[in-house]
Amino acid sequence: MHRAPEVRDWLGCHGHRFHLCPLPKYSPEYNAVEPLWHYVRIQATHNRYYATEREFVIHLDGTLRKMTREPSRFQGYLNPFL
Repeated sequence: MHRAPEVRDWLGCHGHRFHLCPLPKYSPEYNAVEPLWHYVRIQATHNRYYATEREFVIHLDGTLRKMTREPSRFQGYLNPFL
């Protein structure tokens, strides 16, 4: 559960609308974006050197744009969470 006072206050008012499930502090297997970040890391950053920040941004942007142009290709990454 969240420990921040602001979150606890909010849950005190609105928590009845949700079914909260306790998760481990670090649980990437329960986070739908983790497989997508893994793909981005392998495609854009893993074992690569970029001489400039601009070169890095261009390559990263290209990887992310490819994902938006071909969403069906990445559906399988999200299926376990749907």
